[in-house]
Amino acid sequence: MAVAIICEFNPFHNGHAYLLQKARQLTGEPVVAVMSGSFTQRGEAAVCSKFERAAVALRHGADLVAELPAVYAVANAQRFAQGGVRVAASFADVRHLAFGCEDDDPALLQAAADAMNNAEVNALVAAQMKEGAYYPQAVERAVRAVCGGGAADRLTSPNNILAVEYIRALSGSGIVPLPVRRVGAAHDSGEATDGFMSASLLRERLRCGGETAPYMPEAPREITCPCYWERAALFKLRTMTAADFRALPEVGEGLENRLAAAVAAETSLEGILRAVKTKRYTHARLRRILCCAALGITEELQARRADYVRVLGFTDEGARLLKNCRAEVVTSVARALRSGRNVDFLRADIRATDLAALAYERVKPCGADYHTKIIREKCAK
Repeated sequence: MAVAIICEFNPFHNGHAYLLQKARQLTGEPVVAVMSGSFTQRGEAAVCSKFERAAVALRHGADLVAELPAVYAVANAQRFAQGGVRVAASFADVRHLAFGCEDDDPALLQAAADAMNNAEVNALVAAQMKEGAYYPQAVERAVRAVCGGGAADRLTSPNNILAVEYIRALSGSGIVPLPVRRVGAAHDSGEATDGFMSASLLRERLRCGGETAPYMPEAPREITCPCYWERAALFKLRTMTAADFRALPEVGEGLENRLAAAVAAETSLEGILRAVKTKRYTHARLRRILCCAALGITEELQARRADYVRVLGFTDEGARLLKNCRAEVVTSVARALRSGRNVDFLRADIRATDLAALAYERVKPCGADYHTKIIREKCAK
């Protein structure tokens, strides 16, 4: 048996090591990490290579690291969770999904998940969105009105929102949710607490040369900076029409026209975001849209179902878990592309890695997905 964790490890820090340790402690099972690759849900290049992050995870608690397809890694919370659960569920031995959250009461999280599936709640959300409401607030208000404060209060933090989406995605999978209360610094906190620091603050410190050693087991050898790949992204955006923008995930209701106008007028990604931003669209949603544009990820592709497990690394125990995987196991992208299955998804993964290679001070060559060897560790700590 095994326990899965859906993660970004951007970068891998003490809080992640704690989650891996807690998952193993609570279940007594090896840990499968389903990890975002070269880009993350924030719509940005990961702070360091997916291969380096996978290696650190294997040295500090994971037994197998599989890549969450890029198509889902840059999706909204619902699709991010669905994609991650799909990869986790492809392992016949996975019986639990562990995740960090602010409230580890399974009953309360399940109540929030049930509320999100409530037809009356969804009708209220749709009505509020037509009036230009901000989506997260519209959901919280609708749940509070229909289901009460207990369920609504679970939807006030990013980690709890993702936890609720995991529970929704697990329905019918046979995998048991295992919420783990977060310790230390809060999500996106600007302060360190008891040896823990948020991933956002760690990224900031890594990029400005600040102190990080007490808060992460290993520092990345090389890090990315969003400014380095901005011109490549701008070039791609300037080749697109309003119809091209309309084909992207999360674009509708005339947003494609605002995007096309902003791209034509602005000279930076931040300028485009400012020009397009309204109370209806979160910065995160707009960043994901621009990221999908740069990576060539359409709504049609993101709505499709991938059926493969891209292996980044494993321990001896992880190798045994692979034997019972029910999806296509990808250990060579070249061979997998020749197979003709999951080709569009794999090409998106490769594009993401090659684009992220531009985000380093010293530009990396293309093709890391083809020539980087699978990481092998003796055993997780």
